Amino acid sequence: MAKSSTVFFCNSCGYESPKWLGKCPACNEWNTFVEEKVVKDKGSGVSKVKKVQEAVSLNKISKTEINRIKSGFDELDRVLGRWIC
Repeated sequence: MAKSSTVFFCNSCGYESPKWLGKCPACNEWNTFVEEKVVKDKGSGVSKVKKVQEAVSLNKISKTEINRIKSGFDELDRVLGRWIC
């Protein structure tokens, strides 16, 4: 059975870390870490599947209406955006 985990690596120098870092300790570049899934098989070693995330401009995001539930506290509903007055 394959076991998967997440590894973060630097796009500039290839440094790998088990958690996301803002600044790469190897090349000192900022915001270059990308998330990558690692699948470990018992007999065949490690194979990596790269997950690429791309930025989307705000005008391309569609607005969806959702049913809002009122909590009974008007200020809480207003702050959380759960109720439109």
